[in-house]
Amino acid sequence: MIKLIAIDLDGTLLNDEKKISLNSRHALLEAKKMGVKIVICSGRPIAGIREYLDFLGLNEAGNYAITYNGGLVQETDSGTVLSEKILTRNDIISLYTLSQKLGVPMNFIDRENVYCPIPPEGRPSLYGTVMHSLPFIGASMERLPGDLKVNKVVFCTEQQLLDSAIQEIPESFREKYTLMKSRTILLEIMNRDVDKGRGLQALGKYLNIRAEEIMTLGDQENDLAMIRYAGTGVAMGNAIQKVKDAAQFVTKTNIEDGVAFAVEKFVLTQ
Repeated sequence: MIKLIAIDLDGTLLNDEKKISLNSRHALLEAKKMGVKIVICSGRPIAGIREYLDFLGLNEAGNYAITYNGGLVQETDSGTVLSEKILTRNDIISLYTLSQKLGVPMNFIDRENVYCPIPPEGRPSLYGTVMHSLPFIGASMERLPGDLKVNKVVFCTEQQLLDSAIQEIPESFREKYTLMKSRTILLEIMNRDVDKGRGLQALGKYLNIRAEEIMTLGDQENDLAMIRYAGTGVAMGNAIQKVKDAAQFVTKTNIEDGVAFAVEKFVLTQ
């Protein structure tokens, strides 16, 4: 029996207009009435998912969100942190040096702001086209506080440049951090122990819900870990092939109410 549904946003719960369809909302509300926990599991900060939490009635006590690709697990009403994995000042300096060597812009993000160190000449960050829920502020790499706590780093630039740069990232960085593409123009870099599967595992432990009692839905590389972790991993019809290969079931696309279709199949009719 499924007790928790964890759902990615972009390309999964959201259609191409960045909206949740009425059919998907109805299916999730029906599952919620049955006592199933509905958890948005996103690369965004909690400020970037508030409107969707409101739309689904998930902002009251007893609801949870997994943000920053699993790096932060919070109660949605109080913001109380159940689990958090961060990057330190030394990590940020090291990753900034790498970004300059690769010739790609870098931003780093905490719970309140997106920080903007000087990019390589002629290569401004495109992260402002992706992130709309947090303010962007300048950052001096020489004046970073010693107790800096960062939730994630991003390299956001045009696809060809980014893909080429990714190929040049040394193995030592791949071993030290979690690296994943969440969009064609966006590479996210986080603490080594961060992925959506680990975030979901932490929440499941807190709620005493086992992996086999969880259904996950996603479409991109950053959803792979939670698709593999859950007892019922569902890939969207528009998912990349890696996600489809890892899933137990492939539902309809995000513009065909794929979330509603899967929830009805695995939860509402059981």
